[in-house]
Amino acid sequence: MKVLAINGSPHEKGCTYTAIRLVADELEKQGIETEIVQLGNQPIRGCTGCRGCKDSKHCVFDDIVNECIEKSKDADGILLGSPVYYAGIAGSMKCFLDRFFYAGPYLHYKVGAAVVSARRAGTVETFQQLNNYFNLRDIVITPSHYWNEVHGSSAEDVIKDEEGVQIMRTLGRNMAWLLKAIDGSKNTVPLPEQEAAVRTNFIR
Repeated sequence: MKVLAINGSPHEKGCTYTAIRLVADELEKQGIETEIVQLGNQPIRGCTGCRGCKDSKHCVFDDIVNECIEKSKDADGILLGSPVYYAGIAGSMKCFLDRFFYAGPYLHYKVGAAVVSARRAGTVETFQQLNNYFNLRDIVITPSHYWNEVHGSSAEDVIKDEEGVQIMRTLGRNMAWLLKAIDGSKNTVPLPEQEAAVRTNFIR
């Protein structure tokens, strides 16, 4: 089994990476491979709502989003990590997620988890924003025993956040359990039938 992890921070080995790595370490102890993709400082265009992805199953803007859509084909789980910017998702991560979740056709019924990092505040709001993407793609959200957040201004600070570190470990173990439970039930419990989407405007 495999998890695709998206590091939405411009800092390759910073606080968000550290949180993701803590989860990944637990997954790998359970024999689950984790691939971490770091978005970095590269420019990522926002979604323009052109719907060009409807038939192609890829975004019309060919960049790291399409690379990750391809990677998601073989992934059993999706792990999202973002720093807190003004009580919300980092800008480049938001652009990535809008296009990845809108254009990506391979996400239904995978296992998802989100982690956030902050110096002090805004973590709960950012965590909820990340989980909203899972909710709109039938992704099974992994719980931990508290909100999945770590605090600090550096990777070293994050390791000192003992409660945050424990939350990440718990999340990793829970995600491994959920991945194995779903994988083990595939032959006996069929996936739910998907209906065609119904879109109703508020003003008719």
